[in-house]
Formats: sequence, structure tokens, C-alpha cells
Amino acid sequence: MAVTASTTTPVCVGDRLGASDAYEAGEGVYVRDGFLFAGVVGHQRIETPPPPLEGGGGKPVLHVATRGTQPLVPKPGDVVTVKISRVTQTTALALIVCVGRQALSTEFKGAIRQQDVRATEIDRVILYDCFRPGDIVRAEVLSLGDARSYYLSTAKNDLGVVYARSAAAGAPLVPTGWVTMQCPETQTVEKRKVAKVGGGWDNVPPVK
Repeated sequence: MAVTASTTTPVCVGDRLGASDAYEAGEGVYVRDGFLFAGVVGHQRIETPPPPLEGGGGKPVLHVATRGTQPLVPKPGDVVTVKISRVTQTTALALIVCVGRQALSTEFKGAIRQQDVRATEIDRVILYDCFRPGDIVRAEVLSLGDARSYYLSTAKNDLGVVYARSAAAGAPLVPTGWVTMQCPETQTVEKRKVAKVGGGWDNVPPVK
């Protein structure tokens, strides 16, 4: 097949590329409801069939090529959103789901060590009073650790838990301070290392 000049057209996942009665789906493309969509981030490529006299005459084939597309990878200094998977005495293990506001297509693991939860009184940090499995946390990437796991920090006021559910009722917890969140149904107070979002709790002194 011959390749047309449209090979440089950039596309994102979910972009509609054309109708299925006009094109065949190739690599990196899927069909839904009579249309072709990009299944990956890359560049659109159209292969035109040879003329009927040469045994062709079929529909052009749409591909999305990922060559030259760099995957998003966390790097030191990035603010990431993570989901806590396990909490031990010294480390909260997590899965990194976003870098900034962009979701990741590749799985990266992170670890918040006891000394990186807050800036002071590190030896008094109790990890289970800061994070619980299932919590959504905003953190900063410190460095690449080992086994494809990043070391993360929540030692700034705007870093920490941004979403959590109560242990008793499963309802979303409401932040009530720097180290507490409350269940709106049971009024139970749970401890967390809470991220300050917007202008919340300006009258509450930060944890020292």
C-alpha cells in the first residue's frame, strides 16, 4: 500500500478518525458505532490500497503510530496524585495515577517514608495516623528509589490526603484541620496528614 501525506497528523486516545464504511481499522485504531477511533497517542497514518488493476481497490487503512511519542514519566519535583495501597510502620506504599493533571498510561509505584511525611518532628510520625489504604494523596516526587518505585514527600502544607472514606460508614471524609477529617454521617473523627486545598483552615496552625 502507498502512504498518503497525512502521516504527520497528531491524535490522542479517543479521537474520531473517520467512518468505518470509508476506512479499515489498522494498528492503534478501534471501531465503535460505525466510526474509527484512536486507541493510542501518536500520529495518524493512512495507507491507500493499490488500484484494482493491481489486485487492490479496497478501503484505505487508518493506523495510529506511537513511534516518536514519549510516554509520561514522573520526575523529581513533579506533583503527583497517588492512591495508597498499603501502610507499614515505616512506609506508605502507593500507586501513582497522575502527574499534575495528566493521567498515566503506565503503572508506577511510589513510597512515602516516615521521614518524608512532614518537615519536623519526624520521629513522632505514625504512618497509620497519616494515611490509610484507599486514600488519594497529593505528593511531590523526591527521587527514583528502587524496583521502579519513586520516593515521595508530603512535607509541604498543600501536600497530603485530598480524598478519603470513613472506616465506619464509607462516606467521603470532610477535612476539619491539618491532622483530622470527619465522617459527615457518624461524626467520627479520623486522623490524616491532610493537604490544605484553597483557603481552607487558615485559622488552624500547621503541624510542627
